[in-house]
Amino acid sequence: MDTSDKVTEHINSYSDWRSERLKELRELIGKTSPDLIEDFKWGVPVWTHYGLVCAISGFKDYIKINFFKGAFLPDPASLFNSGLDSKEHRSINLQQLDTINSAAISDLIRAAVAYNS
Repeated sequence: MDTSDKVTEHINSYSDWRSERLKELRELIGKTSPDLIEDFKWGVPVWTHYGLVCAISGFKDYIKINFFKGAFLPDPASLFNSGLDSKEHRSINLQQLDTINSAAISDLIRAAVAYNS
């Protein structure tokens, strides 16, 4: 099974709203930065570009997009709401009724790619 199939299988393993939201994030990540390499590490979808950029995962009550170097990225929309004490990573936890701020997340993705470049 190739990496893309593993990511698809993982996302489809959620039988509720989390699957749809993870699909949205996967599509947003791919559209924002086509140079990112999609991978499957540590049991979750991960994107890299000259190093780790971001990962998405599902939990019982929320989904998460984790930026591995988030502490070094500008966050003018104040999306980061998890991992704020970490020296490097920052995350955005989204619950079922939360809106995905596509423009601001895209800005974070582009900033993370630029940071790694």
